[in-house]
Amino acid sequence: MEKLRLGVLGSGKGSNYRAIQEAILRGELEAETRLVISDVETAGILGLARGYGVRAEYVAPGRYRTKLEPEAEERVVKLLSEAGVELVVLAGYMRLVKEPLLEAFGGRIINIHPSLLPAFPGLEAWKQALAAGAVETGCTVHYVDRGMDTGPIIAQRRVPVLAGDTPETLHARIQVQEHEVYPEVVRGIVAGRRGND
Repeated sequence: MEKLRLGVLGSGKGSNYRAIQEAILRGELEAETRLVISDVETAGILGLARGYGVRAEYVAPGRYRTKLEPEAEERVVKLLSEAGVELVVLAGYMRLVKEPLLEAFGGRIINIHPSLLPAFPGLEAWKQALAAGAVETGCTVHYVDRGMDTGPIIAQRRVPVLAGDTPETLHARIQVQEHEVYPEVVRGIVAGRRGND
């Protein structure tokens, strides 16, 4: 059985990518990361990937703040396709995915979001949860569709909001759960693929 070929898109430090890559290195995940792409030239995730010996590419996003220009997204599709990627993993990727990627990898793009969707979509969801007085929040892994954090939910982990929580303490506890559930979801996708063989 061939390993599931992953392509990772990220804009930041890459802690969720690290959790997946470490699970691969421990032999807990029959997958390989073929390529890591960032829309931020100085993103930590690029250095992280290179440290693992994984190909890392910067794709200039263009003039928009919330999405890639079509030409840039087409370049991302080309890079992923040429690398033979089967599953696209968004790891702290701060842009909406648009048609070129959705058409090329429909039903094969997953994202992790720091709330119990559909509650608190969008940016800094842990701050939204605190501001709303939520008693619990968490994280959600979901398939990506045209909306913002609206695709079908695959898995969720709950995290209580504690008295005295700051945005930083709450976010840190959510990330602990993210780093466990994201590799588990990829493992489940691998298992499902094996079941279809």
